[in-house]
Amino acid sequence: MQAQTHWILTQDQQKIFAKTWGKPEKPALVLVHGYPDNQEVWEPIIEQLVTDFYIVTYDVRGAGQSSVAKRIRDYALPRLSLDLECVVNELLPNRAFHLAAHDWGSIQSWESVTEAKFKDRILSYTTISGPCLDHAAFWMRDQFLNEKSKFFKQLFKSWYIVVFQLPVVAPTIWHFFNPDRWGMVLSQLEKTKDLPLNPNISKDGEHGIALYRANFAPRLLKPRQRHAVCPVQAVVLKRDKFVSPELIDEMPKWVADFERVEVDANHWAVLSRPQEIARYIAEFANKKQG
Repeated sequence: MQAQTHWILTQDQQKIFAKTWGKPEKPALVLVHGYPDNQEVWEPIIEQLVTDFYIVTYDVRGAGQSSVAKRIRDYALPRLSLDLECVVNELLPNRAFHLAAHDWGSIQSWESVTEAKFKDRILSYTTISGPCLDHAAFWMRDQFLNEKSKFFKQLFKSWYIVVFQLPVVAPTIWHFFNPDRWGMVLSQLEKTKDLPLNPNISKDGEHGIALYRANFAPRLLKPRQRHAVCPVQAVVLKRDKFVSPELIDEMPKWVADFERVEVDANHWAVLSRPQEIARYIAEFANKKQG
């Protein structure tokens, strides 16, 4: 596969490294990666989709080759949404596009999916293991009041969020990871050998911690009512060790056109089950061409 590379300047003067794949005349599809990954995590899926879509990927701020913002508040969800806007305005000017995202890419993409300015611009959204933090906060409150077992189940799965708030310990942890060690972790989680390695894992992990620090407390303490402006498909990973599938139950309250599919896989299904994930993304996008 051959990609065209691009550098995009954001509104706050950060540099975003992006790539485009395929033929521009095809329907546009933007893929947003999660944590602690960069845009390379999508390449097994791009192989499946590049003949049918014009694909845009980019390293979110703090990941891959994109610049690292210095202040924690520069990783807040509204700022990340502006980054997506800068990318699509530069690479897909005056074009509508489909959107798919994983993990933190999905969490941050919800900010755009629930913004009025993206209505009719985002044709469809496939979310994988990344709920809207506002929706999750409402769900957690409801479970605490009515079904505490589900509340504590998700709280237990989210232990790492507390660790990532520690100012020195959290970044230092990532200094002990190299690509091979991280690859071993992924292989154990996914029960799949020889998954693609991330050569930048130490830096991606260290800098991306700012995503947690900038967003979890504000959103969970003061959730906003956020309604989707486009059709949404949730790809539910039934063995996800970090995101409870039950969180998806909250989505239909906020999405008028909602569908869900289930995959018998763990959190990094984008690596361990790329053909299946790609098929779900393509099928949903083709139904929602507008």
